Amino acid sequence: MSAGGDLLDETAARHLREPWDQLRLAEGRAFALQRAGATFGIWIFIASEVLFFGALFLLYTAMRLEHAADFAAAARETNIVYGTLNTALLLTSGLCAAIASQASEREGLRRLTLWCLALTAGLGLAFMVVKGLEYREDIERHLVPGAGFALKERATQLFFGFYWLSTAIHAIHLSIGIGLVLRLIWKEWRAPGFLFESPQVEVAMLYWGFVDMIWIVLYPMLYLDGRGG
Repeated sequence: MSAGGDLLDETAARHLREPWDQLRLAEGRAFALQRAGATFGIWIFIASEVLFFGALFLLYTAMRLEHAADFAAAARETNIVYGTLNTALLLTSGLCAAIASQASEREGLRRLTLWCLALTAGLGLAFMVVKGLEYREDIERHLVPGAGFALKERATQLFFGFYWLSTAIHAIHLSIGIGLVLRLIWKEWRAPGFLFESPQVEVAMLYWGFVDMIWIVLYPMLYLDGRGG
């Protein structure tokens, strides 16, 4: 290799760094730029997800306006106890996620950060268990659209079609969030100090907050409609 090529490689090695693993090597303004870039990236991703879920919610709104009575009757068949319990679990996990994000900015709060991350993942797993129990009950009550559906009104199948689709997509997103949090805990266990050298906690917690917000929209749509009086 030519001397010019070697010089180019050395220059690249000094100035081009991976945004995660070598963030500590960046100093001053470069550090701030890399952190801002990571945060900006997750916001772009969240914006794309908002467009997806926004279309899903728009579809629900159109169907709900056309079949208001049937949708209200179908919503009364959902298990509000499970739904409310899961809402409480996710809101609490969101609080733990926010604390973890703030605590990760100070190395002296390593234990608090890890505990909050563990609680976040644990509450997310608890949500999945409760949702699994609810799904089992729904199947036993024949509330899956198709042959043998328990409700007579045809439009109620539209509601439960949305129910299964939206909650399944939300569960997939939540599973990804749990995986991200567990990965952070594992990496910190293997390399103490990792959490305080990169913005991965902040990025993961922003994603977790987005998943929480989606459920907060789904909860009244699926569980509270038709129960207002």
